[in-house]
Formats: sequence, C-alpha cells, structure tokens
Amino acid sequence: MKITYGKKLRVFIPFAIGYFLSYLYRTVNAVIAPDLTSELSLNPAQLGLLTAAYFITFAAFQLPLGVLLDRFGPRRIESILLIFAAIGALLFSRAENLPGLIVGRALVGLGVSACLMAAFKAFVLWFPSQQWPRINGLQMASGGLGALTATAPVEFALGITNWRGIFLVLAITTLAVAAVIYCVVPERKEAQKTSGLKEQLQGVLEVFLSSEFWRVAPLTTLSQASFLSIQSLWAGPWLRDVAGMERMAVAKVLLLIATAMVAGFILLGTAAERLSRRRISPLLTAAIGMMLFMGVQLLIVLEIKDWAIPLWICFGFVGTTGIISYAGLCQEFPQHLTGRVTTGLNLLVFILAFFAQWAIGAIINLFPVSADGRYATAGYKTGFGMMFALQVLSFLWFLGASIMRRRKLVEF
Repeated sequence: MKITYGKKLRVFIPFAIGYFLSYLYRTVNAVIAPDLTSELSLNPAQLGLLTAAYFITFAAFQLPLGVLLDRFGPRRIESILLIFAAIGALLFSRAENLPGLIVGRALVGLGVSACLMAAFKAFVLWFPSQQWPRINGLQMASGGLGALTATAPVEFALGITNWRGIFLVLAITTLAVAAVIYCVVPERKEAQKTSGLKEQLQGVLEVFLSSEFWRVAPLTTLSQASFLSIQSLWAGPWLRDVAGMERMAVAKVLLLIATAMVAGFILLGTAAERLSRRRISPLLTAAIGMMLFMGVQLLIVLEIKDWAIPLWICFGFVGTTGIISYAGLCQEFPQHLTGRVTTGLNLLVFILAFFAQWAIGAIINLFPVSADGRYATAGYKTGFGMMFALQVLSFLWFLGASIMRRRKLVEF
C-alpha cells in the first residue's frame, strides 16, 4: 500500500516532538544545577544521583518496552508513557527535598523511555526500508534540538520564572504531546507478526550470550555513558568551576555543544552510510570516532583552558559516534534480533550512564568546595579521568577481540 506524504508527516512529526522533549528533560539539569544546589543544599553526589535517576528507570524499561511495542504498537505505548513523564515533571516542580526530586526525575525517565524506540518502530511500520537511515538520523537530530533548547533558552526562561515554573510548563507540554501522538499518529491496521514473551526473552538471551555483542558492547557502552553523563549534567559545572565562566556564558557554550551534537548525528551518520557503501564497516567508523572522542576527553581532563570552547564543541560532535555502533552491530545479527540488539545495548548504556553520573558527583564531593560554592578542579579531573581510563581499557578489549575474530575467520 502506498503511504502518502501527509501520512508520513503525521507519523514523523509527533514522534520527533516526543524525542525532543526526552532530550530536553535529559539535559536541562546542566543549566538549572546551580539553582537546585543552592535552594535545596545539594552536594555533588546528591546532584549526580538526582540527575542520574532519569537513566536508571529509562534503562530498566528497555527490555519490556520491546514486547509492549510489538504487542500494542508505538502510538499507544508512547502516549501512555508520556503521561508518567508529565506526572514526574509535576512532582519535580513541587518537590521540597531530595527524595521528592528523585521520584519525579525517575518518573520522567520512565515516561520518556519509549521516545526513541517507539519512533523507530513506527518508522519501520510506515516508511520503506531505504528511508530508515535518513529518517532515523532526522529523529536523532530532533533530540539534539531538545538538548539545544535545554541550554541558553532555559537560562533565558530562568529570568522570567524559576526552575519549578519551567518544570510545570514541561508537565503541561508533555501531556499535550501525549494527546497529539494518540490523536494524530495513524494506526497501522495490518496485522503485525509478533512474538510472545517467551520468544522475546529467548532472543534477548541469544543476544547477551553472543561473543559478537560483547566484542562491541563495552566500548560503545562506556563511550555513550561518558557522553551522556557529562553532557547532560557535569559539562555545565565544569565550565563554571574550571573554565571560570559566568552562568550566561556557560549556557551559551552548552548551546554550542548541543548544536555540535545535532551536526554530529546528521553528518557522521551520513558519512558512516556512505563509507559502508565502500565496504568500510560502520563498526570501524564508530571505533575510529570513539577513539577521537577519547582524545577530546583527555584534553579536557588536562584542563587546557585556552581551548575550552572548541574542545567542548568537539566533545558534542564526536561524542555522537557511539550511536553508529548500533547500526553496525545490528548488521552482525539476523534481522529478527535487531530490535533486541538495540534495546539490549541501550539497557547497558543507560545503566552505566546512571552509575557514571552518580560516581562523578561522588568523586567531586571528596574534594573541598570553595567559599563561593565552586567545586574543586581536582574532582573533575579525577572523575572525568576515571571515565577516560575505562574507555581506553574497553578500546583495548575491542582491538583484542577484533584480532581474535579475524584470526578465527581466516582459519575457517
């Protein structure tokens, strides 16, 4: 059946807005962190735990999400889950203590956990396969626009209202988006071939027992976890405390990072697709990109302040290369397992992002705070350095496993 252009827009635009909100929620704490810490007397470890609560509930729902999307469709599942995100945002706006903030943030993470995977599922149902790479890239870019909005525009909004007002507006907006997705996105009437819970779990087990999955997963997981945990929270405080920037200057640099991220999703994804046509594996492209990302992180750890702005722009651009691994790893598995490959990898990424964001805050908290409330630069160096070292180890694992794989193929 031929799908009209108008119907494709009815599918793409609502899901793109949903993912825009997901990324806005994910990164907004990088700007409002000073307000949270001052009003509620949060230390770095508590701030890290609070912000990371988004990641743990997001991760916990990835595996059941695949079953629900297959059984009930992306339109229904995302619209229902966004109601939980709206409730979480409302609770966050009303919270008077750390537990209340954590519950609200955790509900937001649960509520937006389907925003990317539901979109990908919908695109499979409504778009021809040759359009998937381009439409997926546009979907990722819409998330980047959400991260962009969570920077200077949020800082500007803080001049009109406070962080509580911002989250109240987000709660209302999220409810509206849930209604739009439910009412505007068309329902695919054709019967879809779905697998039951037992078959889904068997597929998950097959993925997690695969040596190919574990060849790629450690490097991708650590690279993405480092990118998410730092970009969504600790980049802002670093610019304030290490680079010595004022709040508006910090927001402007975060805006540049988000802009670079949008460009990275589009340009690097396109480059990987073109290189694959020349028989250069997306996994090789991703590995080279993640190696460059490690180089940028090393320079940030070394605190080369004169290069702070270009380094953080590069951080936003090459930090997106881990996403290329998703497509590359899917090529190594049968098509019926690709959904579980991506959700399995997503599960690991967001669990590790939770622990990384919390751990960086706990490490920063080990060092003394200055009289004006700035965190010690040694804390950032130690926390970021820990993530860099783990990525180096995972890169060595990837190289070793790739060499062993090549030898086995030659012997075969």
